[in-house]
Amino acid sequence: MFWLMLFLMVVLFAFFYLLSGVRMLYQYQRGVVFTLGKYTGTRNPGLTWIAPIFQNMRVVDMRITTADIPKQEVITRDNITILANTVVYFRVEKPEDAIIKIQDYGYAVRQYTQTALRDVVGNSELDFVLSEREKIAENIRKIVDAETSGWGIDIESIKIQEIELPAEMKRAMAKQAEAERERRAVIIASQGELSAAENLMKAAEMLARSPGALHLRTLQTIRDIAADPSEKIIIFMPSSLEETVAKVIQKG
Repeated sequence: MFWLMLFLMVVLFAFFYLLSGVRMLYQYQRGVVFTLGKYTGTRNPGLTWIAPIFQNMRVVDMRITTADIPKQEVITRDNITILANTVVYFRVEKPEDAIIKIQDYGYAVRQYTQTALRDVVGNSELDFVLSEREKIAENIRKIVDAETSGWGIDIESIKIQEIELPAEMKRAMAKQAEAERERRAVIIASQGELSAAENLMKAAEMLARSPGALHLRTLQTIRDIAADPSEKIIIFMPSSLEETVAKVIQKG
């Protein structure tokens, strides 16, 4: 009886021991296994088993992770202080490196991105930062990716969400934009006047080549002026205009 009870206890212990070592990994997960503290392999998705007490498994998420970098003050090369907010998209390529080589890869990526942002923006002037935001973000991504690749991390992309300027800089840029709009308006108006003057010059040349057309244009102007019957207009007509009118009447 004693040996039977002992046998049953051993069987139950073995059953629970085996059952406690069962693990399940989803498709987007990998398991980094350590046996007696040493790395012994990486498990793929599905059911897997580890030896309790002797083995330990760290689960790593292989999906793209979004890390929001809070606003921070950055000084450009022309000594303008701005506030920049960025977002980093990264994923784990080698789960064993991400666990063994770095303590907290997510925190490390955020901190290194902040440092790279200060370096890249600090070597660029404000106009370039505002107009070439995508190039700035790509330069930051290259710097961060070169460093984090040794940790088993791949930086997918970095986006600069917002760049906030000081209040006095905003007012100065608003004045500059207003002055630019006024300059363009003056240029457009002067171009219109020049075009109108050129057309008038061409019309005057054409009328000068045809005296009859000039006189007819004069009569048309007189008719337009005298459209209101309450108005009286006295015009001294040259003899040449009278002769032209008479010729037109005779031809008619």
